[in-house]
Amino acid sequence: MAEPFVIRYSTEAANDIRAMRMFDRRKVLDGISDYLNHEPTRVSKSRIKLMVQPFWSQYRLRLDEFRIYYDIDNASHRVNILRVLLKTTNPTPRESP
Repeated sequence: MAEPFVIRYSTEAANDIRAMRMFDRRKVLDGISDYLNHEPTRVSKSRIKLMVQPFWSQYRLRLDEFRIYYDIDNASHRVNILRVLLKTTNPTPRESP
């Protein structure tokens, strides 16, 4: 099996996660581990989306009501989590909140 990607969190993403209830935090961290460790570029209709560029992240992972925005650095085999946001009825932010 291929070597897993290293997951890195931006300061904003770490703050987003710290602000969550423990139940939600566990759901998000488990989802990041499950979906982004081995196949972070595997686009699907309901889970991982390649964002249309120009956009402030390369990919978006959908976990229930949460959206995890991230970039991938293939050279260093790293996933950089940029933000973890709660889905709202507002459109997807065009700039990093």
